[in-house]
Amino acid sequence: MTQGMRDTGAVIPRENGFDEVTILWISEGMSCDGDSVSMTASGQPAIEDIVLGLIPGLPKVNLHNKVLSPTAGGEEFLAPYRKAARGEMTEPFILVIEGSIPNENINGDGYWTSFGNDENTGEPLTLNWWIDRLAPKAWAVVAAGTCATYGGIHAMAGNPTGCMGLADYLGWDFRSRGGLPIVNVPGCPIQPENFMETLTWVLYHAAGSAPPPPLDHMLRPQWLFGKTVHEGCDRAAYYEQADFAKDYNSPKCQVKIGCWGPVINCNVPKRGWMGGVGGCPNVGGICIGCTMPGFPDKFMPFMDMPPGGSLSTLLIKPYGALIRRLRGITNVTANREPKWHHNGPELTSGYNPRWRPYAPADPRRQAAIERNKP
Repeated sequence: MTQGMRDTGAVIPRENGFDEVTILWISEGMSCDGDSVSMTASGQPAIEDIVLGLIPGLPKVNLHNKVLSPTAGGEEFLAPYRKAARGEMTEPFILVIEGSIPNENINGDGYWTSFGNDENTGEPLTLNWWIDRLAPKAWAVVAAGTCATYGGIHAMAGNPTGCMGLADYLGWDFRSRGGLPIVNVPGCPIQPENFMETLTWVLYHAAGSAPPPPLDHMLRPQWLFGKTVHEGCDRAAYYEQADFAKDYNSPKCQVKIGCWGPVINCNVPKRGWMGGVGGCPNVGGICIGCTMPGFPDKFMPFMDMPPGGSLSTLLIKPYGALIRRLRGITNVTANREPKWHHNGPELTSGYNPRWRPYAPADPRRQAAIERNKP
């Protein structure tokens, strides 16, 4: 049964779950809107399937996203956001933030980014203004993309905006009205199915038919970001054999030419990018750590070998050389046909009728066998 929103700041009970949920998606953070665009490529599930109610067990979903909005924009588009900010929305809502959060305390006489205008003064309303009013009222808060989760490119050293991730802004111990921490889905941009799968889990939780999504210490979905790029990479066997690429035309392991895959939490090589196809190392691109909290600063310059790469590749070299040699010998043996595959006059496979205790009885054969017994 749908339960009304009350602007009390208390956790909203879920009991039997909600029949209807609104998603308020704001992409006015420091961003390129690439996460909204990437999300539309998801097919399992597709955002259309969720909005049209084609996923069994989910509540009715009302999506408000500027890229997908059927409205004419302006005040018509802003209406549900203003309603939620006033605490007047009757159904629970999920707040999705796209883009990094600037520090408006250092904006001088202006502002870094805005979303709509104040109805009374006409002055721009900053993203921070909206977050301050919507996040405490939201049943769940989701950060879409690395900019929103950890600050991303706009939070690089030397930036003038003081950008940060949503958890840096709200606090890492923030809890929504539904009792959930911020749900971080990093990626530059998000991998489409990663985000939609996470959102679907949150919606099932809202419906009362699933537990809260399990998150790691950086608030990422554990089942998506619990393994490294290397563990799902098509090229991982080359690393084991110490067979490293020297240029970007090679199909071998790219650690020596700048790939950070062995230490990056991301499932893109395993999952692909669209329709199961792609994934940076799978198609010849190095992993530059775009799902990680320190991106991009900790992983630059992008084409240089990662720190520790020289040592790890040196240590694995003798092991890899031995393994390659032994596997080569076995491969030669495995690529030969058995010696009894011939067209000669004798049966040389080792077959003996006497070794067939379950063969149908043949009196003449049995008699011959008895005569030839020692």
